[in-house]
Amino acid sequence: MALSVKRERFRLEEAFTISRGTKTAAEVLTVTAGEGGLRGLGECVPYARYGETMESVAAEVEALPEGLTRAALQERLPAGAARNAVDCALWDLEAKRAGARVWEMAGWPAPGPEITAFTLSLDTPENMRAAAARHAHRPVLKIKLGTPDDMARLEAVRAGAPKAKIVVDANEGWSAEIYADLAPHLGRLGVALVEQPLPAGDDGMLAEIARPVPVCADESCHDRATLDALSGKYDMVNIKLDKAGGLTEALALRAEAEARGFGIMVGCMVGSSLAMAPAVLLAQGAQVVDLDGPLLLAEDRDVPLSYDNAGVHPPKAGLWG
Repeated sequence: MALSVKRERFRLEEAFTISRGTKTAAEVLTVTAGEGGLRGLGECVPYARYGETMESVAAEVEALPEGLTRAALQERLPAGAARNAVDCALWDLEAKRAGARVWEMAGWPAPGPEITAFTLSLDTPENMRAAAARHAHRPVLKIKLGTPDDMARLEAVRAGAPKAKIVVDANEGWSAEIYADLAPHLGRLGVALVEQPLPAGDDGMLAEIARPVPVCADESCHDRATLDALSGKYDMVNIKLDKAGGLTEALALRAEAEARGFGIMVGCMVGSSLAMAPAVLLAQGAQVVDLDGPLLLAEDRDVPLSYDNAGVHPPKAGLWG
């Protein structure tokens, strides 16, 4: 079994902005695990927030030995984008060897569609209201916030989409004071969940101040080793394959987080359908699913995921798994 990695770019329908910056394309790395005539595929999105670059992650993959197993991979690389792409490629290759779908090979129930959030990027209140109105038919809207003057944005999105369930993602952009000011209004505006309101590593105040709606750890939660620090501060964890380092660890993380009483959200970076495909399996039955990456793209994989009123459907064999 040999590994290869290449850089790919998928244009977005429109610019996507969070509190840390703006992007106009999904820049991804695609890993191929080849064996004979079989090819397993995986995708990752290197993330500067975690000290990753396209070059550094590609170098991690290229340094791996041939013949690596999934079990050995968990010891060889830390949680992160490189391990994710390789881990998912190995899952795909194993399914192809077995001539079965991943869930059949693993003995899991057949997956079904899951309702996913649709993300509105950070913008002016007027533009966010207009975007919310365009997507008011969607059952769940996730809104990117993270500035000192977000109250007007919250009000605008609720006005634009009066019936949608709202998830707020501050991307570490609030202080404890800003969160405390906004918190009493979250329930009134029908916010169902707040993701990472305070910076990771500076979130201790969450254990001391009121949490009128559930608070979800994103940047504070990577793999099982990070769970100890979350108790008492967070109600849910957002599991992303690129943070956990692949489907193998993500499944273990979900099981342990649930055993500790955390609610489960399954999220994504901005990537193609190949990146979302394993996460659809992970997301089965999760309280919140945020796998809308392909909905933000102007172009996608040749065999994309299917989205409709039932949600995001499990991947076809021509895509992954």
